[in-house]
Amino acid sequence: MAQRVTGYDIQELSFSYGSESCLKHISLQLERGFFYGLIGPNGSGKSTLLDILSGFADPSGGSVLFNGAPIDSYSRSELSLMLSTVPQSFSLNFDYTVSDAVLMGRHPHIKRFALPTRDDLDSVENALKKMAIHHLRHRSVKQLSGGEKQRVMIARSLAQDTAFILLDEVTANLDINHGISIMKTMSRLVEEKQCTIIAALHDLNMAMAFCDRVIVLNNGYLQRYGTVEEVISEDMIKEIYQVQSHIFRTPCGNKHVQLEYR
Repeated sequence: MAQRVTGYDIQELSFSYGSESCLKHISLQLERGFFYGLIGPNGSGKSTLLDILSGFADPSGGSVLFNGAPIDSYSRSELSLMLSTVPQSFSLNFDYTVSDAVLMGRHPHIKRFALPTRDDLDSVENALKKMAIHHLRHRSVKQLSGGEKQRVMIARSLAQDTAFILLDEVTANLDINHGISIMKTMSRLVEEKQCTIIAALHDLNMAMAFCDRVIVLNNGYLQRYGTVEEVISEDMIKEIYQVQSHIFRTPCGNKHVQLEYR
């Protein structure tokens, strides 16, 4: 029996908002067990691509296979057992506690009208601890800061316990410590559980430090795809972002982008 393909097979993908073309003829294969960084300027199509990979938007042209089948052939409940998403913008308007909001991530695993099991509750506790919000578990989400709400949404995704996690600029509103902590958590999921992380990022240093492969979008086109070493360069930064830079290796071994501000 042939081994089941796991991951995304994207062929000639296009997407338009009305007459405005947003993604143009993108072809990619995204395998299981890698940390993918999705980079590019604002308006390059990163969020739209994540929406399509999440099954929330249908392409205007081309095809997207997910785990060997067209992504639109899955029901929403089937997808929610395989992938989770953390959007760039969201609303938490109801007066839920932090713990209850994270427990929502277990909804795909809980049968209708059933109560959460011990496994469900343990998953919530583990997610709260990983995001360092365990001390907030009884607080209303309406009382949280923007960064704390972001960590609640990520914890909810962790509690969902899926093999694929799609993140849309989730570190943008976080302080440096929590941003690094989240990227480390995602990297461990890749190493220890063979999860697949696809993260839209603006911080090129984060991408170089944590990602295995990098996807570069610009004006809706796929400009580059490959390993960090192959993709992120001073020439690429100049071409894509119109900024001069210098890439060097720090004493601790990390590659670092230094931008020229003048």
